[in-house]
Amino acid sequence: EAADQVRQAVPLTDPERVGELKTLVADLASRMLRHPDEPRQTLPAVAPILSKLSVEGLSLDLEEAYALGLFIQRSGALKAWLSVEDDHSIPPTKEASSSVTIPSLAAGLVDCSSVEREIFKIIDKSGNLRDLPELRAIKRQIQNLHRDLDSLVHRYTGSEESRRFLQSEIPSQRDGRIVLAVKANFRNRIRGIVHEVSDTGRTVFIEPEDVVEKNNDILLEQRRLEAEIGRIFRQLTGTIAKNWEDLRSLHGGILYLEGLRARARYGFQNRFVFAGDGSGHSGSLVILQGRHPLLGSKAVPIDVASRGETRMVIITGPNTGGKTVTLKTVGLFALMNQFGLALPATEGTTLPIFDGIYADIGDEQSISQSLSTFSAHMVHIADIISQATDRSLVLLDELGSGTDPEEGTAIAMALLDHFLEKGSRLFCTTHHGVLKNYGYSKRGVENASVEFDGATLSPTYKIVMGIPGESRALDVAERNGLPAPIVQRARGYIAEERSDVSALIQGLKEKHRELEEAKKNYTSEDLRLREERRRTDLKELRLRQKELELRSGSVSALHRLLSESRKTLENLVRELKEGEINREKTLSVKEYLAELEKTVLEQDRLLEQEERDFYTEQERHEEPKTDRPLPAETLEPGVEVMVKTLKRRGVILRRDKKDTWVV
Repeated sequence: EAADQVRQAVPLTDPERVGELKTLVADLASRMLRHPDEPRQTLPAVAPILSKLSVEGLSLDLEEAYALGLFIQRSGALKAWLSVEDDHSIPPTKEASSSVTIPSLAAGLVDCSSVEREIFKIIDKSGNLRDLPELRAIKRQIQNLHRDLDSLVHRYTGSEESRRFLQSEIPSQRDGRIVLAVKANFRNRIRGIVHEVSDTGRTVFIEPEDVVEKNNDILLEQRRLEAEIGRIFRQLTGTIAKNWEDLRSLHGGILYLEGLRARARYGFQNRFVFAGDGSGHSGSLVILQGRHPLLGSKAVPIDVASRGETRMVIITGPNTGGKTVTLKTVGLFALMNQFGLALPATEGTTLPIFDGIYADIGDEQSISQSLSTFSAHMVHIADIISQATDRSLVLLDELGSGTDPEEGTAIAMALLDHFLEKGSRLFCTTHHGVLKNYGYSKRGVENASVEFDGATLSPTYKIVMGIPGESRALDVAERNGLPAPIVQRARGYIAEERSDVSALIQGLKEKHRELEEAKKNYTSEDLRLREERRRTDLKELRLRQKELELRSGSVSALHRLLSESRKTLENLVRELKEGEINREKTLSVKEYLAELEKTVLEQDRLLEQEERDFYTEQERHEEPKTDRPLPAETLEPGVEVMVKTLKRRGVILRRDKKDTWVV
């Protein structure tokens, strides 16, 4: 049902609604990654059941009631999964102004759990009818009647005399009644009703007279059981029907969410990206590394753009080079974007929101309507002209083809003038060389071409923006088997001027390829050098830090030495006091102490300088920080500050009595 609804849906044209849809789909895709316990059970189709409930007097059967119960149950599991709130929800896109979220949509689903409970009171989780009290007595009576019937039948199958009349000792059933398979030549030995004769005529199926009554009793009790089951389901149907509006609302909400889930899963499983908003219909159309989704792994990524004032792109180049596929990719991407789908492209892809997407692609000739290829194109394009606006995307394949080249070119340029004046976004392909000049001479128009490998005489299927292409018909013909003498003669018919233009275009393409290659190499080399420099600086910093640690350890050792030396000297002085005091000994002690203190102070100075150098080097690799002084009201204990006079960072400890901060 959800699949049918998605098939019937149409792309949106309102930017706000498109933005809302893409936000919801992106949030669901993100949720699939964060919460992999997504319910995957299939939801039963219940639309026919809801239609049946709306008709008074109709009753649901067991299968229908069970399907509805499963739908409500699985909808509840889906609602619980969708209702989980977390901090990773996707923010709304620029186009979206609504506050609708996945959890809010889930919260809006009507709770029909009471209906689910009523259904599963009667039906178990496997879809079987429960052993209800109102049915128990009837079932017991049927069981007793079957036992009595088995006893009667056993009189025939268990008797030695009767067995010789039977073709089989195992009773059979005909129309729900127990019968015996009697040999035809003994049919008169057992009185009863004949139900059937075998094809060979050797067996007669007889219901003995004493068995008839038991069969009748069983049949009556079975009808009674069916009537009671029917009454139970009519009662259940009445209870369910009272909640019909809620069920219909739940069904509609679930189908909408299932459509969103299908979109999200498509993008999530294929790792596609969502297009940017393109800043409205007049913004940029940029497709980066776009791959036609129906071509799979065979698709060659293309880059196509229509930025700023550019409203038209004229694509030229060889046959089978990918021009038409490019048009289809642009159109399909626009449709997918406005349908809320992620695209097989890379980040940076942006698409405007169009009010209509019109295409004239392929050979539309019609024998029944007496339309040639050119006439069919004109009929179609005339229809596009009557509908396209400044918010429309127009795709025209082989513009100006199918008729006299001169007249076809004139019509093509007049059409381009019309769409340019109207402001429509247009992509077209052509083989007319004059239209290449049109692309250079008109503001808002850009040339593009499909790349052709001159070495292999085959297209690369890549798009080159800004440079027109050649049809390369002779090269393509030669590659596809046209005899070489014919190709050479054809080349001789091409005017010299045309050859000069072709050479110029080829030169431009070569320059473009060289520039692209140089740019790629420059970027790669720049990244390599930056990484190498970063690693070198990091290595140097680690060495300096290690050196600093060693020096710090050395100073600590000197401090310990000083402390120990003081104690030693104090003991020495005490001994001198207690013994003979000698001026030379006292002077020697003082000189020793002074020299020791001088050494420690020098080491302290060196350590402080090393620390300054270290922090200066570290700051060079950090993000630049503002030099503006902090406002007084922002200062408080715990705030990190930079003391400019010391060129050191620190943390404020307290404010002293002089109203200055201690760092």
